[in-house]
Amino acid sequence: MPTTSNSSPTPYAVLLRGVNVGGRAKVAMPRLRELLADLGYGEPRTYLNSGNVVLTAATTTATATGADEAALGAELEGVIEQHFGFPVQCLARSAAYLRSVIDANPYAEQAAADGKLVHATFLSGAIDGERLSAVPPEQFAPEDYRVGDRVIYLSLPNGLGRSKLAVSLARPALLKGVTATTRNWNTVVKLAELMGA
Repeated sequence: MPTTSNSSPTPYAVLLRGVNVGGRAKVAMPRLRELLADLGYGEPRTYLNSGNVVLTAATTTATATGADEAALGAELEGVIEQHFGFPVQCLARSAAYLRSVIDANPYAEQAAADGKLVHATFLSGAIDGERLSAVPPEQFAPEDYRVGDRVIYLSLPNGLGRSKLAVSLARPALLKGVTATTRNWNTVVKLAELMGA
């Protein structure tokens, strides 16, 4: 649980992986907001029903020097499993990090035209370049991808649902040891706005 601190709170987006999809891993967003507020997290807000939370935390039990992304993600995983009864992987990202992801978007023009055709797959850590070499972008044209700082940008002109590239990038062999969760660009931008980024 967070403890009080004199430092100004830092906003974070917490991305829950695989919740409320196909009737599995149901996490009611109103209940989650209520729970996080009761535990002392600042201003918990959710966006859509797909597991997007924005909150502030000055310090947490996981770190005495302020909530870092890995510590906060792990802390929220424990909270969710304890209260909802099943594990959910969580990636916490600071407002500054999310702003840097937006600024570095190689598909900014396409995203501005239709944010549903550009996606960001957020990663818990870097993926080995040798693994990524098994997914050459030219084989999936007009789909394309680029790798950034703990993120894979995807340009999917025909959408995510029919994307062969997205399927290839989600293979367990490629993501071994890495947690990954994907959001469309509209969601990425909205989360940044909610954090004031």
